[in-house]
Amino acid sequence: MLAFDGVTVDFGDGPVFDRLDLAVAPGRLVALLGRSGCGKTTSLRLAAGLVAPASGRVENRFRRTATVFQEPRLLPWADATDNAAFGLAALGVGRDERRARAAGLLTGFGFAPGDLGKRPAELSGGMQSRVAIARAFAVEPDLVLMDEPFAALDVGLRRELQDLVREAVERRGTAALFVTHDVTEAIRLADRILVLSPRPARVVLDAAAAPTADPAAIHAAAASFLALPAVRGALLER
Repeated sequence: MLAFDGVTVDFGDGPVFDRLDLAVAPGRLVALLGRSGCGKTTSLRLAAGLVAPASGRVENRFRRTATVFQEPRLLPWADATDNAAFGLAALGVGRDERRARAAGLLTGFGFAPGDLGKRPAELSGGMQSRVAIARAFAVEPDLVLMDEPFAALDVGLRRELQDLVREAVERRGTAALFVTHDVTEAIRLADRILVLSPRPARVVLDAAAAPTADPAAIHAAAASFLALPAVRGALLER
């Protein structure tokens, strides 16, 4: 379980959160929606233990946490397999075993054998993103923190990678906290959606969701979601 209890953070320009409460249970994919600058990325940094709250409590009981960043952040001198295996190397897994495990993940994410030895400069943006996702899941995390990793990708590739993440989370029973500003992405991926107000942020809506890949259902759900006063006030109104 990941739990925020009355959390506040202040970097010197005013409070980021207004006593923020949230929880992520094992096996659940929770989407965190909000405007740019409301503190979504800060919430991931708190969950990862990179930032300490000014007040309140952050408790992460998950055994192992991994992160998928907005940019792939791959090592330019390492090939795709070694990049995906980077976390395993940090855990002390032997080279042959970690490369075999990473190659298996990359293959499951659509890599052809000839792509496994390519360096990042030889990979498309979508392939780099697949490597970054594989790197996170290679360490078999109990919790994955995802910071808008598909925001810069075209629509078709974004949907394909969203489906890969959802499948990996369901197959492994991994919990995930997914930051996004895209309502349709939250509806497509999450089984629970939290909406943050502008700073100082607080949760203005905590709603159960039923993830779906059906475009008509996604757009209908998004329209209904955006019609809610709390959501409209947090995301649309100035």
